[in-house]
Amino acid sequence: MQVRRASAADWPRIWPLWHRVVSTGETYMSAPDTDRETAAGVWLLPPPAAIFVAEDGSDVVGTALLKPAQPGLGDHVANAAFMVDPDRAGQGIGRRLAEHVLDAARALGYTAMQFNAVVSTNTAAIALWTSLGFDVLATIPGAFRHARLGPVAIHVMFREL
Repeated sequence: MQVRRASAADWPRIWPLWHRVVSTGETYMSAPDTDRETAAGVWLLPPPAAIFVAEDGSDVVGTALLKPAQPGLGDHVANAAFMVDPDRAGQGIGRRLAEHVLDAARALGYTAMQFNAVVSTNTAAIALWTSLGFDVLATIPGAFRHARLGPVAIHVMFREL
């Protein structure tokens, strides 16, 4: 598996994964019926954002978006979003992608990383982030309308780089 920086030219291979993950309504705030063009506008942000893909041969098995958490005086803290092919869960793709993005964030001068909305029922993601040194700073009850479970909490997670 290789992790590399992606470009807009990779979107046709990222989109099926993005759509598959978001359409479940279980882990991302984006509407499950988000169309391809809108999704591209959400994921393919201009610099200073950076998009990454994890590839296994010609297959995109994961993707990540790294960006400043806030503009201006908050741009030293990174925010990131990650997606892994559900059929490949548990194979270390998320960890490899996360480690690559954390290294990239450090190289780009970020001093910390925060996640604003880790869905509390996404136990695999929470376990990964905790194992990589992230702490839950806050829990917001009922902030996510889970497609199967109804309102569930989200966590704000953070770590210094």
